[in-house]
Amino acid sequence: MDSYKTFIDEFARLMDEGQRLPLGSFEPPSHSQIPENAPKVMIFSPHPDDECIVGGLPFRLRHECQWRVINVAVTQGSNKARQAERRREVESACRFLGFELLATQPNGLEKISLTSRRQNRPLWEHAIQIISGILSEYQPDLILFPHETDRNSTHMGTHALLIDSLEQLPPTFSCHVAETEFWEPMPTPNIMVESSKDNVANLVTALSFHVGEVKRNPYHLRMPAWLMDNVRRGAEHVGPQGSSMPDYNFATLYRLSGWHQGQFHQVLPDGRFLSQTDSPAALLP
Repeated sequence: MDSYKTFIDEFARLMDEGQRLPLGSFEPPSHSQIPENAPKVMIFSPHPDDECIVGGLPFRLRHECQWRVINVAVTQGSNKARQAERRREVESACRFLGFELLATQPNGLEKISLTSRRQNRPLWEHAIQIISGILSEYQPDLILFPHETDRNSTHMGTHALLIDSLEQLPPTFSCHVAETEFWEPMPTPNIMVESSKDNVANLVTALSFHVGEVKRNPYHLRMPAWLMDNVRRGAEHVGPQGSSMPDYNFATLYRLSGWHQGQFHQVLPDGRFLSQTDSPAALLP
């Protein structure tokens, strides 16, 4: 490679070639057994596919630390004609990643948005009952859900739903919380979790099982570029402004806190970079 033009040409060539890769037709790898008493991670996914997009930290906890990862399908999308198919797609994606899948109800919850929270209290209270019941039953050690301004209406609705559901639980309930981002960056992430090339390949391959979605918008091919840009942002959003960028190619940003006595608590005094060689469980004492 002798010029930046060649560098950019290679990106464009790879995108073109990626369009010809098969979707959702890969055999899942073999996964190690999880101990019965393993800590539990629950991803509260606004849509089928979010388990792959924000899965950098859960994937590492599953495969490096033998944590149990459960993807909670909050909704199965708003297109009723696609809901059953989206359920099959997320089942395949979770099987590929080694995640368990838990449905909120047949076809998922409906109309999870801030508008419903304000204007349709019976629907909203029903959703709170389901989510708080899941939290109470499973007693997760870590939960993931979108941050409050993640732009997409269902993502913001899912954030509000999780907050309202947590507030319904007894004050003795406690867990770690990792807020996630996709549609809009968080202003205050505090951890940057590196993903290896192999891990990114697994996440993108799993994302390809969401065939109906990536056919209309091949965002699975752009996910590596997003993970690369997270390293740029995370260097000075998680680390201090003006700090040197860690030697990562791919990373995911989260905002980690603790939930106890009915409110959030700070668990990290400063931002943290978690490299491939660090144990992700060390973030969650």
